[in-house]
Amino acid sequence: MKSKGRTFKEKAEFFSSFNIFSFFPLFFFTLFIFSSCSLKPAQKGITIAGSTSIQPFADQWAEVFMAKYPGRLINVQGGGSSAGIQAAMTGAAQIGMSSRELKPQEKVLQEFIVAWDGLAIIIHPSNPIEDLSLEEVRKIFAGQIVSWKEVGGPDHNIHVVTREEGSGTRGAFQEMVMGKERITKKSIVQDSNGTVREVVAGNPYAIGYISLGLVEKRVKAIKLDGIEPSLENIMSRRYRLVRPFILVTNGPPTDETHDFIQFILSSEGQELIKRQGLIPANLVMTEAKVGQ
Repeated sequence: MKSKGRTFKEKAEFFSSFNIFSFFPLFFFTLFIFSSCSLKPAQKGITIAGSTSIQPFADQWAEVFMAKYPGRLINVQGGGSSAGIQAAMTGAAQIGMSSRELKPQEKVLQEFIVAWDGLAIIIHPSNPIEDLSLEEVRKIFAGQIVSWKEVGGPDHNIHVVTREEGSGTRGAFQEMVMGKERITKKSIVQDSNGTVREVVAGNPYAIGYISLGLVEKRVKAIKLDGIEPSLENIMSRRYRLVRPFILVTNGPPTDETHDFIQFILSSEGQELIKRQGLIPANLVMTEAKVGQ
């Protein structure tokens, strides 16, 4: 009886009649169609890094920018002004943020002053001190005045709170307040404006310095030489502790980097900066520019 199935020889001849390479075009076409359906369009983005004083404000700038231009991605990171400047130099970030003036060796970068900020001297609200002279602040942070009683306050040691080395806020404070004096090694060192504020808010005998835009009711910003750290006094430069908020790029900004910086400098961006409690870039008397 003859089998209805193919013999081994017939099967071999049947499969040998097909060239395996004839399947390749169909295979790759199918793969291409599948891949095309599963891949998402590539999304570009820029990284902004640096000053922790600018960071909380820049977070909001980025949110508004991305809402205005869907598909744009802005990644904001901290690290400090010096780290941000270095990141811009090396290309680790497209934009660096600095809350201090650039040093001569850093002037190779393109810089854009986007806002001005007052540096507020803060104490606990329960402390009766309302006003200190610049000289008194300098001596307190140098460790030469160690008790609040010496400046008309309670009979208790002063707890000095400062920022870490490399911080733009500390650099600005060192330049504008300390001069050649060094901050006492007994100070409490914190790594952001926010943590300085938290320490002072929880310590009735502490004193620190932060961005004026970050002052809130849990801390008290004192007068300096009788001048309140108000927006009006900063714009007129009557209040002396004023610093720029600077964005830096390695060469002229292009594409998304250019668009973002132009947004911040636009009337819309500057209005946002004003609502944040900062001073728009063009409103401070530039003849008294910080560091000059």
